[in-house]
Amino acid sequence: MTAGKPGDRVPARQHNVPVSSSERRPTVTVPNILLSGIVGSTAYGLARPGSDIDRLGLFAAPTEELHGLRRPKESHVSTAPDRTLHEAAKWCRLALGGNPTAMELVWLPDDLYEVRTPLGDELIGIRAAFLSAKRVRDAYLGYATQQFRRLETRGDGSFPADSRRRTAKHARHLKRLCAQGLELYTTGRLTIRVENPEEYHAFGERVAADPSEALPLLRDYEEAFGAGPTALPDEPDEAPVEAWLRRVREHLWAQTASSAVGA
Repeated sequence: MTAGKPGDRVPARQHNVPVSSSERRPTVTVPNILLSGIVGSTAYGLARPGSDIDRLGLFAAPTEELHGLRRPKESHVSTAPDRTLHEAAKWCRLALGGNPTAMELVWLPDDLYEVRTPLGDELIGIRAAFLSAKRVRDAYLGYATQQFRRLETRGDGSFPADSRRRTAKHARHLKRLCAQGLELYTTGRLTIRVENPEEYHAFGERVAADPSEALPLLRDYEEAFGAGPTALPDEPDEAPVEAWLRRVREHLWAQTASSAVGA
């Protein structure tokens, strides 16, 4: 794990969280990285030879830039390396909404963090504050259902090898989203690395041959979510999230003021 400072500069890239096409760049240099790590298939333990290594993180825009006529960009994306960085407030909004990709950043195993600052550690410390039952259920099942819709469009499995590989990948992620979402919903904890990777790969191959194989699993998890019980509250606890974000703004403002005095 590499410790970082708020002023560290790190390239960034999209990882499964919507950003506009105008925010995509071949390379992007972003200051004030607070937390960043390896996510995606590598983090889940599902990577195979040749798999991309995806990185996700969050940064803090300089506080003074938040008071101008134009707001700073909220996401930065690069493909060398593959990385996405979201501005702290945007990441908080995504996580409060239960977004699975955003959420995994604060549940990574220690060895997968590449930038970890004191403010990043504070964020990890309040990760439970972002959780709420309905938002987690709707987000994880919603993403899983999106994966299933993609599988439905693949037809009967008689498609080229490239499409078959993509279908298997969608199926693996459908199963992962269901399993991780139910764990988070029922226990309040999120395990990033899956317990039996080969089980996920085998499921992916079965669904690649016959996409309808995915439907029973999705229905089983829908019933499991409905049966409960849940360990999560009805609403997230926004107070510690708001307090953390204000500390971030204060820190960056103090840093700017100190630099101005030094100049």
